[in-house]
Amino acid sequence: MPTPVESHDEARKRLSARMDALEAERAPKQSTAVQALSGDGFRFLGEVVGGVLGGTGLGWVVDRFANTQPLGLIGGLLIGTGFAIFVAVRGAAERTKKAMEEAGPLPSIPDDEND
Repeated sequence: MPTPVESHDEARKRLSARMDALEAERAPKQSTAVQALSGDGFRFLGEVVGGVLGGTGLGWVVDRFANTQPLGLIGGLLIGTGFAIFVAVRGAAERTKKAMEEAGPLPSIPDDEND
């Protein structure tokens, strides 16, 4: 008995479903912690680079309008670097606080009073 011929749309749907299942099986399994850390790393890099470049750009603008050629650029670079460090340290402190809250209290170690 000959097999019934299926339409092209049905065959495409079956093939698409099988390909999706294969891709899901082969996809690298990353935990949410790894994804969060990579996002935090890119955020940190953006804050540092953005702070330095933003300060340098503002210093350059001050130089162009106030005609104080190297002083505005140097000052903007220093202010931007300081701001980038401040933002990076603040962000790291916030992420550390959040991680400690998620971890819960540390286990206590009993005192050894007999020593």
